[in-house]
Amino acid sequence: MTDKKPKTDDTATDPMLIQNPHVVGKTGKKPLEESIGQEVKRLREQLGITISKLAKSADMSSGMLSKIENGSTSPSLSSLLALSRALHVPVSALFNQFEQHRPATFVKAGDGLEIERRGTRAGHQYALLGHSPHSELTVEPYVITLQDSSDVFPVFQHEGLEFIYMLEGEVVYRHGDQTYPMQEGDSLFFDASAPHGPEEMRKLPIRYLSIISYPRESAGS
Repeated sequence: MTDKKPKTDDTATDPMLIQNPHVVGKTGKKPLEESIGQEVKRLREQLGITISKLAKSADMSSGMLSKIENGSTSPSLSSLLALSRALHVPVSALFNQFEQHRPATFVKAGDGLEIERRGTRAGHQYALLGHSPHSELTVEPYVITLQDSSDVFPVFQHEGLEFIYMLEGEVVYRHGDQTYPMQEGDSLFFDASAPHGPEEMRKLPIRYLSIISYPRESAGS
């Protein structure tokens, strides 16, 4: 009798699946430390003093202050208190940038911005639900509606990633050389550089959520 080895899940070691979804930021940078550093630098420059002068007033080394301003270290509470006194501001002022208002887009049902995209002339209706004007990553969420059995099926191909989620109806969706029969509740996540698009309508009307993301320097299509 031989011992059976337990099955291993290859996805367990996939770095894309073990990321903490609650961590904000990229390349290991910490948003709180960065915002504190930016505010310290802004206040120091507002006073017209050098790093070495502020460091001396706060009783710390210039190197440490430089790291704080660059957001590469987490300042202790005593350091924050010393800096606030040297800058003549309350400690809470050092958190101003971190607590600044961050806009959100709220769209009531049926109020999405109707826009023209490739496929519009084929009978596809696009309702844009939001945009990301100040991010390095462009994210475009749409609700796409197909409601005429005579609609033409254009092939889409563009940079980035795309996620679609079926809200209503049934469609056969193509990605590359594979097809996927999709109905309400089904989803598909894929590399959008491969040819893709609806291939066969099975139940009308068809509505699905499409979220496209790509680097800002790339042109969406």
